[in-house]
Amino acid sequence: MTEANKEEFPAEEMPAIRKEMSRRQFLSYTLGGTGAFLMTLPLVVNLRFAVDPLLQERAGSEWVKVVEADKITETPQSFSFQKRVVDGWYESEPKMEAWIARDENGEIFALSPICKHLGCTVNWNGSPNHPNEYYCPCHGAHYTKEGKALAIAPEPLDEYEVMVDNGFVYLGNLKPNERV
Repeated sequence: MTEANKEEFPAEEMPAIRKEMSRRQFLSYTLGGTGAFLMTLPLVVNLRFAVDPLLQERAGSEWVKVVEADKITETPQSFSFQKRVVDGWYESEPKMEAWIARDENGEIFALSPICKHLGCTVNWNGSPNHPNEYYCPCHGAHYTKEGKALAIAPEPLDEYEVMVDNGFVYLGNLKPNERV
C-alpha cells in the first residue's frame, strides 16, 4: 500500500491482505512432514521391540531338580545346576550354584553363593578365622549358616525357593532371605 492509500483508510477499516504460500514454503512443509512421519516409523518399531518383553506375562517359578533330599546334611554343601533364564529376547541355561543345608528343625533351605557386598562367591568354612560361616575371600565379608551378614556386607545372602517332592530337592527363583 502506498502512503496515499493509508491516508484513505483509517487503521480499523484497512482491507485484509491475503498472504499466499509460496511454492518453496509448500515444499518445505510437505517434505518436512513426510520426513518426520518416516522417521517415527523405525522409532515405533524399535520401541515396541524394546518394551515387548516387559509386557509379556511372567511365568511362575520354574523348579529345577538339584539333589536327593537324603544327601542333605546340617553342614552346607555346594550343588551346581542349570536353569533356563529368559533375559528379554535372550534365552540361556547358565550354570548356577546353591549352598543347601538343613536347619535345626530339619527343614531344607538353599542360599545363593553370591556375596551381597560386591558379588564375589562365598565359601562355607572358607577362612580359619571364621569357622562354621560363609566367607567371601574378596573383601572379608562373612555370614552365618542361615545367611545373616556378620561383617562388611550390607544384606544377608539371598535364598532360593525350595520344594521337596518324591525325595528330591527342587530349587525355584531367588528371593530376599526370610530366615534372618
